[in-house]
Parts: sequence; C-alpha cells; structure tokens
Amino acid sequence: MTYRNRILAAVALSALPVSDGYAQQAPAMDMQAADARAGATVKRMTADEKVMLTHGIMPLPLGGPTPPIPADAIAGAGYITGIVRLGVPALKETDASLGVSYVMGIRKDGATALPSGVAQAASWNPDLMYRGGAMIGSEARAKGFNVLLAGGVNLMRDPRNGRTFEYLAEDPLLSGMLVGAAIRGVQSNRIISTIKHFALNGQETGRKYVDVKISEGAARESDLLAFQIGIEQGQPGSVMFAYNRVHAQQACASDWLLNTVLKQSWGYKGFVMSDWGGVPKIEAALNGLDQQSGEQLDPGVFFADKLKDKAAADPAWRARLDDMNRRILTAIYASGLDKAPVSPGGRIDFAANAQIAEEVAKQGIVLLKNNGVLPLAKSAKSIALIGGYADGGVLSGAGSSQVHGEGGPVVTRPVGGKGVWAGFIAQQYHRSSPLDAIQALAKDAKVTFRDGRYITDAVEKAKQAEVAIVFATQWATEGLDVPDLSLPDGQDELIAAVAAANPNTIVVLETGGPVKMPWLGQVAGVIEAWYPGARGGPAIASVLFGETNPSGRLPITFPASEAQLPRPKLDGADWVEPDFAGNPASPDDKLSADYDIEGSDVGYRWFARNGTKPLFPFGHGLSYTTFESAGLELKGLTANFTVKNTGQREGAEVAQLYLVDRAGQAKRRLAGFRRVNLAAGVAQSVSLTIDPRILADWKDDRWSMPAGEYTFALGQDAQTLGPRVKLKLPAKTWKD
Repeated sequence: MTYRNRILAAVALSALPVSDGYAQQAPAMDMQAADARAGATVKRMTADEKVMLTHGIMPLPLGGPTPPIPADAIAGAGYITGIVRLGVPALKETDASLGVSYVMGIRKDGATALPSGVAQAASWNPDLMYRGGAMIGSEARAKGFNVLLAGGVNLMRDPRNGRTFEYLAEDPLLSGMLVGAAIRGVQSNRIISTIKHFALNGQETGRKYVDVKISEGAARESDLLAFQIGIEQGQPGSVMFAYNRVHAQQACASDWLLNTVLKQSWGYKGFVMSDWGGVPKIEAALNGLDQQSGEQLDPGVFFADKLKDKAAADPAWRARLDDMNRRILTAIYASGLDKAPVSPGGRIDFAANAQIAEEVAKQGIVLLKNNGVLPLAKSAKSIALIGGYADGGVLSGAGSSQVHGEGGPVVTRPVGGKGVWAGFIAQQYHRSSPLDAIQALAKDAKVTFRDGRYITDAVEKAKQAEVAIVFATQWATEGLDVPDLSLPDGQDELIAAVAAANPNTIVVLETGGPVKMPWLGQVAGVIEAWYPGARGGPAIASVLFGETNPSGRLPITFPASEAQLPRPKLDGADWVEPDFAGNPASPDDKLSADYDIEGSDVGYRWFARNGTKPLFPFGHGLSYTTFESAGLELKGLTANFTVKNTGQREGAEVAQLYLVDRAGQAKRRLAGFRRVNLAAGVAQSVSLTIDPRILADWKDDRWSMPAGEYTFALGQDAQTLGPRVKLKLPAKTWKD
C-alpha cells in the first residue's frame, strides 16, 4: 500500500463516531498539502529560525542547571520555541498515553486517568480506544498543551518489563489497530500525538545501553509491524524513539530504524523526536532524528548552534536541517496547530470524562476464573475486603505516565529513590475506593476491611464473612523492571491463607501485567482489573455484582512460570543496579538482549511454537453468559462467520480469527478480531479482512507469501481453537 493510500485509509477510519460529544472531530489530515506548505515555509526561514524548532527544554524545576523557562511555557514534559514572524506556534508537550501527567503535582491541577494501556487493550475495542484518546486529548488541549506524548505500542516481549502497563499487547495486529485508534482520538482535538518508543523497548533494566539483537525479518514481522499499522491507522504527527540500542546503535541514531525503515520504506512524513535524555551526539541528526527534546537532560545541546554551524559549513547538513524543519512544520500544519491555537484554562467536564474512564475499565476487566461464585448477590450479608488499600483507592503505575485527579493520590507509599526522581517512583493510588463502591451496591451487607499486613487478622475476618475478596497488587514503574512474576510483600501466602479460611474467596488483581498464581486452585474466582484508572473502584464493583458483564480478553499471555519465557532470567537483572535513568555505571558496561531467540514469535506465538501451556492464554476471558462462533468461510482474504449469544443475558464477545498453518508449516498468528455486543439468544454475522502481512514473511527487502494451503480457525483464545478451514492462496511478494 502506498503512503497516499494509507493516508486515505486512515482518513476513512477517522470518521468513526464519537458518541459522547466531548471532542470535535478534526478535519482529516492532508499530509500532502501540509508537506507542500511546510516546504514553502522552510524557504522563508533564516539560519537562526532553522534551529528554533529543532530543540527544546523540559520546563520543570529539576534542580541543578536549569535553562530559563519561557513565560508562555506550561509545567510539563517539553517546550519548543515557536517562530512568531512566520506564525509557527510553540510546541507545548505533556505526557502521556493514560492522560495528562501529574508531574509530581507541580502544576497544582488534576486530570482524568484512563486505565493502564494493557487494561485498555484488554477491551479489544478500537472504538473505545478512540473515545479514550479523544478524552485525554481534550484535557491536554484545555490545559494549554498541543502535543500529547501518547501512543505507546512496544510489543510485550517480556512481562517483567516495568513499562508493560503502559503498552498494549504482545500481538502486532491488535497493538497496531488499537494504538492507531487512540492516536486518531487524541489528534481529533487539533493537537499532535506521538507514537512511541521506536523501537524494541523490551525492558527497563539498563534501558539506555541494552543492545537488542534481532534479524530484520523478525523485527518487521513483530514490533515494527505494530508501529507500521499504528502509523497507517493513526497518522501521528511525531514518532518518539526508544532509549535502547539496536544492533549497537542508539535507537535515536539508528540509520536503519529512522531512515531506512520509517522514512524510506514506510514513507513517513512527520518528525522524529527524542526521548528525554536520550541523545548522545549531534550525528543523530544525519541518522534521522529531527528534534532534541528535554535538552538539559542530554550531555549537550546538539540541535541549536552546533547544528547551525554544521549546516553553514556543509551542504549535506544544510539539506538535512531543511528536512528536519519541513517534517516538524508538516506535523504542525497537518494537525492545525497554527489555525487552532491552544491556551490554558479551557473547560473540562471531569464528570463526563470520568464516565469514559470507567467504561474503559469495565470493558478491560478480565474474568480469569469463576466457579459460580460470581456475580455476587447484592443481598449478601457480610463481605470481607482484604489488602490493596481497597478502602481508599486503586493502584496506578509510576513514571512519566503517572496521572492523578484533583487532590492527588489518596495513598502514596514510598518505594525508593532520592532527589528529583523520587516522586516518579512511589506507589500511588487513585481516589476511587472499591470498598465504597461495593458498599453502595450491597447496601445491607456488613463490609469490613483489613489491610492484609497480618495474615492472622485477615484470616479471622475471612472466616466471619460470606465472601472474602482479596485485592492483590503488583506495582510497576518506568525505569525499573520487576524481578519475577510473583506477587510481592507476601501476598501469595495471604491469598492461600484466606482461601483456606473461606471457600468463597475472590481475588481482584491490580497488576501491571501477568503474575503467577500458586493459589489458583484454592480460590473461587479471579478477576484481572489491571490499573483501572480514575473510576476503578466502581468498575470493579460493577463487574463483581454483575451490573457489568465482564468482556475483557487478555492482550498478553500469562505464563505459568518464568521458565516458560524466551529468557527465563531477565537480561542484566543479576548485575545491573536499579537506576531510573538507565545509564551504565561505567563506560565499560555492556548489556545485550537476544530477541532472535523468539524472533517474531512473541507471546502466544512462542507458546504455540514450543507446545507449552501457559497459566492463561492470550485472548482468554470469561463472561456471565456463553457464546458460539461458527460457520467460518473464507473467500480470498475475507473471512465470514457468525457469533451467537447462547446464554441468558446480554454480553460482549471478542471474535478471534487465527492462522494455524501456512503451506504445511505450523504458524500461529492472530489474523483478525471483532468485539460484538449481543443480547441473549441473538446472532450476528461478522466479516473480517485479513491483512496479508500477517500471513507473510519479510525477506529480501520485501513481504513474501508462499503458495499453498493456509489453515485458519476461530478461537476462544490463542490455544482453544475451533474447526480448521483451509484456503489455497497463490505465492505473492510485495514491497511496503
């Protein structure tokens, strides 16, 4: 597909309705016209003006040498000076994918926190992703920001990655479609969204110097495909690079990633910005980096006077500088930043936005196990809640994506760190009490709470109640990986003891990603609530009591143990000292991650390749009703089938289509999906178009499909598949 056709496809998809009416649908981005206009502006720029858009500061009091903060800057992630003479606005940037970040409370305001990225992805719902993106984009605009550093889409190669909670899924099709929808939503507010972190950010341990080894084919068929689909679907104005190295080159200075793949192969017309503190040298410009962000965190300011001097002395640098400006201006013009300027103090309907966050949480909660104890009856007489600060709020992930509402966190639990980053690495809880929400639904019940620090106390309360609900938490943060997949602080022992005392024990997980469950056979029910955001308490209660029929499906495999992973031990975990910045302790430190072990077989593909059974497979999720998907028919790359609600109540099913075998070779791939809401007894026809890249290999600088029989199946999840249907397809090769 040509770049122009991708734009047209994205424009068509951008017409998705927004039912809540809080965001004005932006005009379609005309990148071609924006690019032409940008080229004309570049010709009018002086030498000094050409190094105004190429670098900027982090407008926060970080301690130490701090550059002057312009009067019109807003406390947030970044500020890029505009060019008043040419009518080019300043870029005012804020994190991130989950809402307008809290920046340690410096701005003295609040924002609506969406659930974590993995929770959003568990909805498998692009329309909902669009609504969530539009909501957080509207709040960014109202606060005076015109760039939202959103769009996290790195595939989950290792569930111990500290940023798993920020990202979406382990599958490129699911990740790409969902992030594209979210980006469209953000940019519907006439602001720029990023897509990030490009590329192969699989761990936080040694994040600025871990060197990723992976073949081009494996990268193109997995992580890069997620970005490619996301860019096609969302048309983000900017791409933010990753901190890690790829084939010994920093991602920000990778000619292969930024020039060969992104700008040449994919024809991307927007600009590449740095992640904060990630630019090692000025030569990154020649290798594709267009803008230096948060420059005071880098070893030097490379993209100002030094860049101007290079351009004055060398025609190659001069041409590159013109291209950098043209790309930044293209994004500004395409998003309409100059035509629809932002200013702080805009109106925010927090009540309406909270309802969107709650709906995302409800659709993202996954019912993992249910022996019939759920849904709970509102007539319950006694309920014991244990652990997880469930009397006060719900857990959130930490780092640059941290969001909080008015008043800040209800609970802050120090974890470690000192100086400026200490506020980034603390366990914090949103002001959304599960206890209050449960009591509101079970009005006559005696609801008690114990914090779980003392198992004896928790067990005693569990014995006295009809139902015991343990809120188990696993905190995660940018900058640090989790060492293993156990629940910390003795929570596994707590759950086992409570389950032994009360057969009606339910576990509510608030985790950044997968965890092991040695107690699974002892409990009556398990729901995965992830980090459920600003309205997590009511969302959890709604699912527990059946007001919401759970419909989330896992976007990531839950392994039974770390031994099932491609790297049973996280690379560097045994010797790299925890460091939020991710810098090496000495210049001699070397750390590599071999992603050729699994190649493009990330997550469920790895489990299928090895024939191993996880704790819970990708795509798994239970409901309070039942569904049947049947009648699969294939005609070319179109799949048709029927989904029926065979149960007694309304619910939503996520239909999943998998490639099972290609030309005699076992090959598990998610080939399509569709979320379908159905009343009891109702059936609906579903038609899916299969992206041929899902069926192909990347080799010899192009996509290649062998001739032969292709076998597909509908699946309840990636391992529970229905009848196989075969289709003969001819050989085919094509370039991007």
